[in-house]
Formats: sequence, C-alpha cells, structure tokens
Amino acid sequence: MRILIANDDGYLAPGLAALVKACEGLGELDVVAPEQNASGTSNSLTLNRPLSVYTAVNGIRYINGTPSDCVHVALTGLLAHRPDLVVSGINQGANMGDDTLYSGTVAAAMEGYLFGIPAIAFSQIDKGWNHLEAASLVAREIIQQALSAVPARTPFLLNVNIPNHPDAQRLPRAITRLGRRHASEAVIRQTSPRGETMYWIGAAGDAREAGEGTDFHATASGRVSITPLQVDLTDHAAVPSWQKWLAARSAE
Repeated sequence: MRILIANDDGYLAPGLAALVKACEGLGELDVVAPEQNASGTSNSLTLNRPLSVYTAVNGIRYINGTPSDCVHVALTGLLAHRPDLVVSGINQGANMGDDTLYSGTVAAAMEGYLFGIPAIAFSQIDKGWNHLEAASLVAREIIQQALSAVPARTPFLLNVNIPNHPDAQRLPRAITRLGRRHASEAVIRQTSPRGETMYWIGAAGDAREAGEGTDFHATASGRVSITPLQVDLTDHAAVPSWQKWLAARSAE
C-alpha cells in the first residue's frame, strides 16, 4: 500500500503532521505539500512559471505552488511509484457545502481522483487545531475502513468533516450530501500606505441549506460528515429542457 499525503495549509501545518501520523503503519508514505498556505486556491494549476521541489529536514517534500500542483507533480514525475490512495488535510476549518468549490484541501484529493486514484479529504470543523489528535484517529479509522471494504465504485472521492471534539473517535458518522451557503459577506476595504484602496475577500456566508442529510446538519448534530463527491458538473436533470430550447431555436 502506497499513500500520497497533501494539504493546503502548507507543509509546516500541524494538521498535515497529524494526518501523516494517522497513516503511519498503513503503508509506504509520500508527503508532498505546498510551501505556503494555499487555502482557497481550488483546483488551480500553476502554468505561468516553473515549480520547484524542496525537501524539509523531516523528509517532507514541498512545492512552491498550489495543492493541485503538489499532487499533479507527484503523480506525473516526482514519485517512483503510483500511490494506491491520496489523502489531504487535516484542514484547519470546515470544507462543507459551497466551500468544496474553493477548497484547496478538497482539490488536492480531487487531483488524485482525476488520475483514477481513490482519495479522501479531511477537515476539522473549527479553526485552531483543537483536539487534532482525536481528529487524526477518526481519519485513520475512515482510511482503514475505506480501504478494507469499498461499497461504491472505485476510484472514489470522499470529503470528511470532523467536529473539534476530544472524543471525536466516538462520535457517530453520517453519509451526507453537500449543503449550501448564503452569498459571501461584502469585501473589506482598506487603504494602503500609498493611499491605494485594497480589498480583502469577505467571510463565507452562513449556512442556507442545512437540513437533515446535509454535511452542515450532521456536524452541527455532533456527527462526523462523510460526503461522496463527483467531478461531473453537468446538470443532467436540465439537459432535456435545454435540448427542447435548442430545437425550438433551430426551428425558427
């Protein structure tokens, strides 16, 4: 068993160290992570400059790029062997609902999935790394369970969100769907020392669709949320309507 580990908080993040520890003994580990915090970079690849790979004193390799860069480079030339699993995290803060579209943590796992490799993204609900060791125990159990008996097609892509709880390992787990958030809050304007107006992206909106069955509801109820994801963004239900629309336009 070979496992590739990545994240988006950077190679020095405590969450990455916790995930590496969680995977110890499960197989041969390779760790490739961003040099700096790359939260919110989604699935972006760096195409306007070359990337450099460095090795830290603890053996972790890090790249001056995005989470997707890390997994992409690892799979297309850096690693001598193809991994059997890609895991990402443990992220500082939740990646639920619309967050998954922006998340570098989910993107790193998704990059493995795009290459046909099973992948799991792990996040803690709250920031601050509280009860990180407990979250790592949850991650280890889910990895072991997913590898021992997969109930769905392979490869798979799972998004796991773990409440910051000292007994997180004992919390019930739920298979969920993504909820939805309200639109983000307004940007924050500041003035630079040169008198220029600067803009900070505003905070994420509150949960809008957080009913039973969603990741928001599960974690708010004290459960670990496990959401199976897919890459296909096609609105399949709307295809017939658009086909009729196109036919009507063609008949004019």
